[in-house]
Parts: sequence; C-alpha cells; structure tokens
Amino acid sequence: MSKKVAVSLIILLIAVFALSCAVHMHTIGSGSQTGDRVQARQWYVLWGLVQINQVDTKAMAAGATDYEIKTEISPLDFLINIPTSLVTVYSRTVTVTK
Repeated sequence: MSKKVAVSLIILLIAVFALSCAVHMHTIGSGSQTGDRVQARQWYVLWGLVQINQVDTKAMAAGATDYEIKTEISPLDFLINIPTSLVTVYSRTVTVTK
C-alpha cells in the first residue's frame, strides 16, 4: 500500500471516529427562534465520571422559553482531549441556540 493511500485512510478514520461522535440535541419549547448562540465548555475527570464545572443551560438561555441545547465533543474538544486524557481530563462543548 502506498504512503498516500495509508495517510488518506488514517485521515478518513480520524474524521469518522472523532469529528462526529457524541452529539445530543434537546429542543425546549419550539426550538431556536433567533439563532443567537452561547457556548461553554464542560470538564470531566476520571474518564468522564466526575464533573469538574457546572454549565447552567437555563442561565445560558437568559430567560428564553424557546431554545435548543446541543452537547457534543467538537473537533476542538477532540484536540484538547488528546493530551489531557493522559491525566483523565476530558471536555465537551455545550451550545444553547435561542
């Protein structure tokens, strides 16, 4: 197998397994109305068993009654998690769209 094919396969595998994993969507009320987004990073230790910080999605919605909550391991989280996973620290992104 040539080097180009091997590199292409590795990049494809990373894209498939890393960039599309663990997305959860929650719709509150009628969902997003204005498109305004607020993001926060949630941190965990011990392989995701213990939460370090508290992300308050209700406060992020700032009184809105119709919004969406999206929690995901984004590409940036994936890159952050590579070195931090050595000490069992992981992150994920929480996005509230009003």
